[in-house]
Amino acid sequence: MSRKWRNILIGVVAVAAVIVLMVLLNQGPSDYSSKYAGTDLSTEVSGIGRGNTYDAYVASHASAPEAKEEVSVDVLSFEGEAAPQTEGLFTDDGSVVTWHVDVPQAGLYNIRLEYLTTQSRGVDIERELLINGELPFTGASTLCFSRLWTDEGEVRKDNQGNDIRPTQKEILEKQTAFCHDDMGYQTEPYAFWFEQGDNTLTLKAVNEPVVICGITLTPIAKYPEYTEYAASLPEVTMSEEAKNYSQTVQGESAQLRSAPSLYARYDRSSSQTVPYSVTNTILNFIGGDPWTHPGEWIQWNFSVPEDGYYNISVKARQMYQRGALSGRTVYIDGEIPFKEMEAVTFSYNTSWQMRTLSDENGNPYRFYLTQGDHTFRMEVTLGEMGPVLKDVEDSIFRLNQIYRKLLVLTGVNPDRFRDYNLAKVYPEAIEAMDLESRRLYKIVDDIVAITGEKSDRAAVAQTLAYQLETFVQSNDRITESFTNFKDNITSLGTAMQNMSESKLDVDLIMVTGENVKVPAVHESFFQSMFHEIRSCISSFFVDYNSLGDKYDDTDDVLEIWITTGRDQSTVLKTMVDDTFTAKTNIKVNVKLVQADAILTAVVAGNGPDIVLSVSGWFAVNYAMRNAVEDLTQFPDYAEVVKPFYQSILDPLTYNNGTKVGVYGLPETQNYNLLFYRTDIMEELGLEIPKTWDDLIAELPTIQGNSLTVGVPFPDIAIADISVLGSMIYQNGGAIYDADAKHTVIDSEAGVAAFKQYTSLYNDYGLPVVYDFVSRFRSGEMPLGVASYATYNTLMVSAPEIRGLWDFTYFPGTLQEDGSIDNTVQTDGLCCLMIATDNEQTKQNAWEFMKWWVSADAQVRFGREMESVLGASARYQTANRDALRQLAWSSKQLKILETQMANTRGFPEIAGGYSTTRHITNAIRRVINTKEDPRETLLNYARTINEEIRIKRREFNLPLD
Repeated sequence: MSRKWRNILIGVVAVAAVIVLMVLLNQGPSDYSSKYAGTDLSTEVSGIGRGNTYDAYVASHASAPEAKEEVSVDVLSFEGEAAPQTEGLFTDDGSVVTWHVDVPQAGLYNIRLEYLTTQSRGVDIERELLINGELPFTGASTLCFSRLWTDEGEVRKDNQGNDIRPTQKEILEKQTAFCHDDMGYQTEPYAFWFEQGDNTLTLKAVNEPVVICGITLTPIAKYPEYTEYAASLPEVTMSEEAKNYSQTVQGESAQLRSAPSLYARYDRSSSQTVPYSVTNTILNFIGGDPWTHPGEWIQWNFSVPEDGYYNISVKARQMYQRGALSGRTVYIDGEIPFKEMEAVTFSYNTSWQMRTLSDENGNPYRFYLTQGDHTFRMEVTLGEMGPVLKDVEDSIFRLNQIYRKLLVLTGVNPDRFRDYNLAKVYPEAIEAMDLESRRLYKIVDDIVAITGEKSDRAAVAQTLAYQLETFVQSNDRITESFTNFKDNITSLGTAMQNMSESKLDVDLIMVTGENVKVPAVHESFFQSMFHEIRSCISSFFVDYNSLGDKYDDTDDVLEIWITTGRDQSTVLKTMVDDTFTAKTNIKVNVKLVQADAILTAVVAGNGPDIVLSVSGWFAVNYAMRNAVEDLTQFPDYAEVVKPFYQSILDPLTYNNGTKVGVYGLPETQNYNLLFYRTDIMEELGLEIPKTWDDLIAELPTIQGNSLTVGVPFPDIAIADISVLGSMIYQNGGAIYDADAKHTVIDSEAGVAAFKQYTSLYNDYGLPVVYDFVSRFRSGEMPLGVASYATYNTLMVSAPEIRGLWDFTYFPGTLQEDGSIDNTVQTDGLCCLMIATDNEQTKQNAWEFMKWWVSADAQVRFGREMESVLGASARYQTANRDALRQLAWSSKQLKILETQMANTRGFPEIAGGYSTTRHITNAIRRVINTKEDPRETLLNYARTINEEIRIKRREFNLPLD
């Protein structure tokens, strides 16, 4: 056999062996019940675990008799901050209202609220509930109540034949809802214990005002089985017309929804989507990525011709998570008809499926409906996965506690050759590992039992369970795999987040009489092939980058390029067509481009009239080359920039030697804040630091527990010198002189700030490379300076620490008069006008830019983006009037507004790129080689000034 064929054979055998090994490892045992059989998994190890949980709260009252009667609360007999109105009691943001409740029988009750939303920031209402002055359990601090949303108008078409979805508007109507778990792990409404006699019930307004119309304590809600439901209904003789009745309700025609993100969407991926098109954007389904969080619902209207029994079918698709079920609670006319409708599940399938609501044997449920109009609502629920995910969340919390406990002794990088005697020093940690391993094995079995297969998400829990098992058997393995242990905990948190998502698409709903045969949905091979061929051909003729109404290139059409993303550009074009163009009659084309395409297009004379959402660097660098317009030429410029702080205009300002101009308008404003873990700071007995001196004073305690603090360092990928810049400003210094001709970082204020900044790493050992979100989640980094956009990331990616963290002002510097200077460096995105000799184009472009940065447009864009992408897309508007109307709580808004007022921009000048580059080099030199900070900074300041002088000479700017 030749060497070539021998090598091929060896490769084939090796691949086959790997595949067989992976299959064998993936199969594993059929279940892990032997791992936890006979173990009381509810046992808690001392010092490990959550306190004041809902499960413990309910268990403490498990033997109490069931409540029998409803108890109504007189909402107008109150104590606290509220205003009686015709509809009920108005409670403002930040209010605290208490009612006395006379309870005839001690027991557990659900609490039902009737409420009326008011015009505000458009986010869910959030309240904290106290009973007799105490928080009954942790979940009662985040009770959320949704709003009502609908389409503002009819779907319209642009001049390319594409559907333009209407914007969402809020309906201010009364709603009724129970107090429930906002995360959805507890699928039934919360149960609250009330003593017999006089009790107090207090609602603290965490976010948004609301009118409380009624409060009722109800016995624990229980729904009948389907057999009981069917037996309780009357016998009805239906006409042949009713038996053969069929009504199809398109999913995209939903009348109400709980969030503005649950609007109609378009799908070109299947020929079975109704209506169907591959050439145009047709709104043809609803749901998708946004319809994923427990409690979110969509409601449709339908009617039946006469009293009787009807079947309901849903054409749906769950193509998002293999090995997972997507659950929905079904409401008919606002009520769950029977227990089986509490969690209707849809399994993974990339194709549309027609699902008739039926029992496990496929027998359709018969819904009794009276003649006339009805509502059909589907609400996201985790169903049987809810309690499992709650167990996963609790497990992650305990594992992080175990990790931090061991971290105190071993440090982040334990010595593999040292015997730490962990079993003697921390016997409770080893005991907790053993118990947690058994719990995780139980979780794996529960997931497989519910979903029917072992998915990759369950594999993460299995891996961690096995690792903990080996740790218990051999304590030496703990230090060998300590970093991997932390990574596995993070992976389990990510898996939990993925498992908690419950996405679903709905194409249509059918309400049919009992004689109607519901058509099956099946895409044949030839249908699929024909669909793909049409899609391929149309891609050569359809310009998917041109959005909304498209106009021919003429002098009176504005060409606008945006660089951020398709979601942002789609929202923008919708706003332009239905608001800006409708009001001004100025036609606009919007095109999505890459940022690096702008320069070449402008140089070639094929550029746009306006560029949106680019860094402030673009404005000044284009201004130096006379490629953008000075906006101060317009008479109403001063009025337009009133909502902005000067700090965000500074990076857009350029002095060409004869005049000072502003060459862009700010869109977003970003700055750093201090994030902190409330639970860990309380555990360590530390206050939240207000100054850098406070932070440094707390480092011995934090680092003594092998924890650390995160302060941004200019790494290879991102040269972030914002913290150093902030320290320079706090010390009374500046980056450049008044004429921006040379840097002044070598002043005494600059040197003092540079020494202070580098000492954080050289003297106090702060890490220069770290993943803040991961370390913050684990608790290893309970304090950290980060962009306030990090709030969005933590809200979405770290549900297990919800309520255990917050943010506050950027650390400041104590001044001689006793005040604290919290100045922080700021930056953001801007829009700019490409230079033109056409006066009409210039005026039209200015009209657009004024509209785009106005409070109304910014608020709408921010809300639309959050409705499309969720809380992770919370918009960082630079318009302070708009900021007040976005979805921040009053406490958060106060911090953001105060910090925004204490910002300084980093000026952009000719040769300014060298400033960032060489300051970064100076920092790295001091950190890596321990050179003298003063001499290093002075040397690099000279280098920066030389580069600035060269660039100023290149652009014919005045020199010293």
